[in-house]
Amino acid sequence: MIERKVDVAIIGAGTAGLGARREALRAGASVVMIEDGPYGTTCARVGCMPSKLLIAAADLAHDVANAGQFGIRVSGAEIDGAAVLRRVRSERDRFVGFVVESVEEIPDGEKIRGRARFVAPTVLEIDDHTRLAAGAVVIATGSTPIVPANLEPVRDRVLINDDVFELDALPASVAVLGTGIIGLELGQALARLGVRVSFFSHTARLGQSTDPAIAAKSAEVFAAELDLHLGVEVSAAPVDEGCRLSWSVAGEPQGEEVFERVLSAAGRRPNLSDLGLERSGLVLDERGVPLFDPRTMQCGDSPIFIAGDVSAGRPLLHEASDEGHIAGGNAARYPDVRAQFRRTPLSVTFTDPQIAVAGAAYRDLDLDHVVIGEVSYDDQGRARVMGKNSGLVRIYASADCGVLLGAEMFGPRVEHTAHLLSWAVQSQLSVERALEMPFYHPVLEEGIRTALRDLAGKLKLRERYRPHDLECGPGD
Repeated sequence: MIERKVDVAIIGAGTAGLGARREALRAGASVVMIEDGPYGTTCARVGCMPSKLLIAAADLAHDVANAGQFGIRVSGAEIDGAAVLRRVRSERDRFVGFVVESVEEIPDGEKIRGRARFVAPTVLEIDDHTRLAAGAVVIATGSTPIVPANLEPVRDRVLINDDVFELDALPASVAVLGTGIIGLELGQALARLGVRVSFFSHTARLGQSTDPAIAAKSAEVFAAELDLHLGVEVSAAPVDEGCRLSWSVAGEPQGEEVFERVLSAAGRRPNLSDLGLERSGLVLDERGVPLFDPRTMQCGDSPIFIAGDVSAGRPLLHEASDEGHIAGGNAARYPDVRAQFRRTPLSVTFTDPQIAVAGAAYRDLDLDHVVIGEVSYDDQGRARVMGKNSGLVRIYASADCGVLLGAEMFGPRVEHTAHLLSWAVQSQLSVERALEMPFYHPVLEEGIRTALRDLAGKLKLRERYRPHDLECGPGD
């Protein structure tokens, strides 16, 4: 067995691991990165990019099917599922290729192939070929989709999100278990591409929204397009045609149906098994995740740091990148560990309409000290022009000083308005100051102004500057 020493050992070569490597090298440390799976980040290979490719095709198909509302008659349109999937893989492979090329450029002495396990707090063994003594370790091993126990009887018919993009053709029918971000995005896309899709969840939650008003609006709008079964328990059994799913509420049967495939979108599990964490000396939470400080990514007071999806904190690419940089820099400087700035939280579900949370979510608020302004997109001017007039945005501000705290959003293209609001929250803008910012007409962003005016009224503020607007409806 080869024995080596290094300043920083990084377990995992995904977004967080690569970010940690860059920052550790910048700090002057020697670095070795260890990976036992294929190179290429979760985002590029099985996450953000291939899912958005599938969604882009699905949204185009939906727009074509609904062109009649604009007086445009489309006939003979046909969805070639195999061609859609070929494009998804082709473009996906292009994105993955960029990442793989960057990893392959790393000198061989700075990366090791194999499975790393702790044999002591800062000593790792990689398979049976290398023993690595490190000054500090960064755990950046990512996460894996969960397949719940109730799907074990039909496991050979179960897809996880990774599998969807490898299909040669679209299945005739799919049951989606889970209505979080992944389940909603992929399920709606498949439905718009002509697949018979039903959604099942043991909760009533859709996406990442926690605001009851946003949740109610999204449930109303999605239920008009999608077959939703919320708050149900599901059992599965194999049949010749695929899987028979039965669902019930409080033990009372509600229905059963046969589907060709089941998509498990029941969440993801941190990749921590078989790492030998029992020999790391770390204190673990009830999920088996090391306790850590999100400002330093340090686990306790040890020379071990954690970053990315494996931390089970904010499972998003930009957060993984930030955490990797924080962990890598602090690992290189250990024991000189420094708390770092964390950006305002921002998350988007790329359904249609989209769901977004910018800054503080509803569940995080002290409602006794918060004022809420809102705007409906049902009659918002630009949204009606586009035929996308469904949605609700709620913006939260401090009742004490009028500073913006966050927003939950459900509406057309809120990926853009969520960015504006997250920037405003991070800049600690007040409602009054935000209303002084420019708004063009007619744009979807005018809806934000309407919600801000609602806030201003509740805070009893007077706009100091208000141009002569063209009021095109309740939401501008």
